[in-house]
Amino acid sequence: MDPVPTLIPRVSVCMAAYNGANHIREQIESILLELSATDELVIIDDCSTDSTKSVVEGIGDPRIRLIAGTTNAGYVRTFERALSESRGRYVFLSDQDDIWIPGRTERMIAGLQDKDMVVSNCRHFDGPLGRFHRIRLKAKDSNHTLRNLAGIVIGYRLHWGCAMAFRRELLPKILPFPAHMRESHDQWIAMVGIVNRSIRYLEEDTILHRLHGENLTPQGIRSAGKIFAARLDFFRNLLIATRRALAN
Repeated sequence: MDPVPTLIPRVSVCMAAYNGANHIREQIESILLELSATDELVIIDDCSTDSTKSVVEGIGDPRIRLIAGTTNAGYVRTFERALSESRGRYVFLSDQDDIWIPGRTERMIAGLQDKDMVVSNCRHFDGPLGRFHRIRLKAKDSNHTLRNLAGIVIGYRLHWGCAMAFRRELLPKILPFPAHMRESHDQWIAMVGIVNRSIRYLEEDTILHRLHGENLTPQGIRSAGKIFAARLDFFRNLLIATRRALAN
């Protein structure tokens, strides 16, 4: 007897998890409400030392694909693995401690009908706003390729990974992540969408982004050396993204 064919998910949500037991159940429940019966939530547990893994297992939903890492790889490589495990036509990134606003999935997919990537704004909560949190995307800027790339390099155009989705066709240009990259995977992914001239900004908030002391976005001012190194990496990423765009 031939094996029963596996349905290809319409949506894959990719989450990197590490010591997220406090909030991960609330986040997962908000995501599952937005998914159909054949969609998937891919969670890579990056060797958590708390009860994250057991909390996820306790939810008991067949749409969850929980994969345990064997070594602590850090959030960038963990997100990279989650994306590589995805199977859906539409790929969403997700943090472990936010809350999806109802209607988010369909609103984002509607924005992907003639674009390869969509990025919305976030409504930040549960902590004080820093300068990064006040940056808002505007729909009218979606097609300003050079200005948007400059915004990533200089730092005035911020793309939150938790507010991103893209079509599967873009995945070969996103993966693998540049080998030197240790942070800002979300800016890398946005850069790929911009270089390929296929990104849409949604001005509305589609996610509640939780702010707390363990968030990875820097809250203070970095040293000049770290700022220079980050900007240099952005230029390197831009060259890689451009080469991949030209190769396809």
